[in-house]
Amino acid sequence: MQAKSPDVAILIPCRNEQITIGKVIDDFRRELPDAHIVVVDNCSTDDTAKIAAGRGATVIRESRQGKGFAVDRMLDSIDADVYVMVDGDDTYPAEGVHKLIEPILADRADMTVAVRLNQYTKRAFRPLHVLGNNLIRRLVNRVAGAQLTDILSGYRAMSPRLVMRLPIISAGFEVETELTIQALYHRLKIVEVKLPYKERPLGSQSKLRTFHDGFRVLWKIFTLFRSYRPLTFFGGAGLVFFVLGVLAGIAPIRDYLTTPDHYVSHVPLAIMAMGFMLLFAGFVFMGVLLHAINYRFLELHNVVTRRRAYETAILTGRIESVHISERQAS
Repeated sequence: MQAKSPDVAILIPCRNEQITIGKVIDDFRRELPDAHIVVVDNCSTDDTAKIAAGRGATVIRESRQGKGFAVDRMLDSIDADVYVMVDGDDTYPAEGVHKLIEPILADRADMTVAVRLNQYTKRAFRPLHVLGNNLIRRLVNRVAGAQLTDILSGYRAMSPRLVMRLPIISAGFEVETELTIQALYHRLKIVEVKLPYKERPLGSQSKLRTFHDGFRVLWKIFTLFRSYRPLTFFGGAGLVFFVLGVLAGIAPIRDYLTTPDHYVSHVPLAIMAMGFMLLFAGFVFMGVLLHAINYRFLELHNVVTRRRAYETAILTGRIESVHISERQAS
């Protein structure tokens, strides 16, 4: 009996990419003729959707403007064995898709990411973008204890297990950062694949706003760090207050120990030291409490996700529902 070929979905979120979308669809169809190509039209005002439909792609419209919304819609709408997400601007090589999906199909990764920072032209990556990418990479690696080299790549493949586990709450270009940090938080395997990064074709315009979107990415890292590492976040803040409390308390303690009647002349510093110590205790307590709640929610999330994945596999025919008692009886 011949093994069933895997269902691969090529997911292309885009807005106003009429210049490049046709070529992107043709390139991926050449590499994966049986793949299901889906274009998520995110409030385009040009002929992007029309061209995509004319090339035989499935077009899904997302009325909420923002790449994060488009990614959320496409992952919610498609069922596949491998999900390949790629931008519609023709900057990523379609021929690299085989390297991306191979670790997913071999069950060696839950997400593969195309690393762009090794092969690129000066026009493809402006100096500020390279600087921003390196800053964000260092922050994410420090927060998550990882050693990744490209956090913001828009070309990646994902397994059904990862897609079922990760909620998408980002609205814009920070969605790639969220996908990476959440995958690390849920202890899913990320494998990086080195692929070249091309410059946009003439006439194609980037929607990325360097400072605006860079700030949003940094804010996303901050909020995810606070949410997923509360003990580290609040414990670190508490440690700062502890140090400040010790420094403020040096003079009052010296007064108490050196004066004959234990008279404290630095009363304001004593009050300040007490305040800092109370804040230290409150922040540490908050971190421990949220860490415990996070752990319990993670357990619940894993159980619910496992059940959902099992039911989905039965409905899609990937596995057959057979109880142990039935197997023993047969």
